Amino acid sequence: MKKIYLIAALAVMSLAASAQQTLNISTLNGTNLSRFDGQECNVVVNRYMFNGWNTIALPFALTESEVNEAFGTDCQLEKLVAVENNGSAMNLYFQDCKAAGIEANTPYIIHFTGENGYRRIAKTAVVTDAEAAITLMAKGNVETVTMAGARQHTPGEGLYGILAADNSEARFVAVDNTKSGFYASRCYIKVASGNDIQLNTIHMGANEVTSIAAIAKSNEKMDVYNLSGMRIAKGVSAKEMGKLQPGIYVVNGQKVFVK
Repeated sequence: MKKIYLIAALAVMSLAASAQQTLNISTLNGTNLSRFDGQECNVVVNRYMFNGWNTIALPFALTESEVNEAFGTDCQLEKLVAVENNGSAMNLYFQDCKAAGIEANTPYIIHFTGENGYRRIAKTAVVTDAEAAITLMAKGNVETVTMAGARQHTPGEGLYGILAADNSEARFVAVDNTKSGFYASRCYIKVASGNDIQLNTIHMGANEVTSIAAIAKSNEKMDVYNLSGMRIAKGVSAKEMGKLQPGIYVVNGQKVFVK
């Protein structure tokens, strides 16, 4: 009887070991993650990074300390939080979010200060098979902007990306004429009307934008301005402001983020 129990125990241990299998995720042509969805795996990623601004989207999460370990303590991590028309151009507002780490299947820009080369990420993590995308609408217009992560090698036609030659300022440019396109784990931007508009990247600190609750009581009336200084609402309450289109506004001299 003891022998039977021992065999059963060994079988359970074997199943547990196989459940946490090593998953090498390709950052070139991508990896089919459908059979790993929701599973905890020993994940290994080797990601090439350029000195300067890069883009990144991963199918698993990293804490702030893990981001620092992989890309250096002085790296910067930012997420797209708002877009705004600026004449013939469009402003993209990216906010520092490093303290929250990297969320699974979320597109980011990341500033790397080391030498060009591969950085290795290895951890036990739950892998999620899902699209990585943030879609926002420009204030004052129906223009829709999507920042998405490539899950496999993606042609660049009609899209914007950060070229190595432009990555000191995280400048997104049309990449129709580039041959490489977007490799897996990189991110691109798609504007609904096409890619013949200039995109301006604006960086904001983690504390540069406040919540509605932080600036006013629910019964206080406020005037609301867009980032260009134009008043778009007069005498609205914090509750009413929460019904505005998602984006960044200026209220009482402070930038406010409406989700």
